[in-house]
Amino acid sequence: MSTLGARSNGDLVRVAGIVAISFGILTIASGGNVLFGGPTSRIGAGKVVDFVLWFNFLSGFAYVGVGVGLFMRRPWAGRAAFILACAIIVVGTAFAAHVLSGGLYEARTVGAMTLRTLVWIAIAVIACRTFKCFGSPRTL
Repeated sequence: MSTLGARSNGDLVRVAGIVAISFGILTIASGGNVLFGGPTSRIGAGKVVDFVLWFNFLSGFAYVGVGVGLFMRRPWAGRAAFILACAIIVVGTAFAAHVLSGGLYEARTVGAMTLRTLVWIAIAVIACRTFKCFGSPRTL
């Protein structure tokens, strides 16, 4: 890879880190408000799906940590981003099962989980390409 290509990947992974940190801070703030903001906040949130709310709130801290790792170009952050993306997909699948089984939910949760999934897949792809999370591809 050329020096320019390596530099571009390094810059892109830093941008991904900033996105992850920002996303994490917003996730912690919004989830924390619903969880700890009192009855008015909880009522305002509507039909909350508790396991999704708790997962999102707690994962916000991981987003910040992984984001810092990405910004600092730490190779471990690539695999951590991949693991986070997988965990979000698992929780999104469980949420879909909840919805399909007739469970109560807010439509905005569908949008938020979709956005969260797409953002973390993109971050994981950028990070894993930069840090070669799974080694180089085998050729035939």
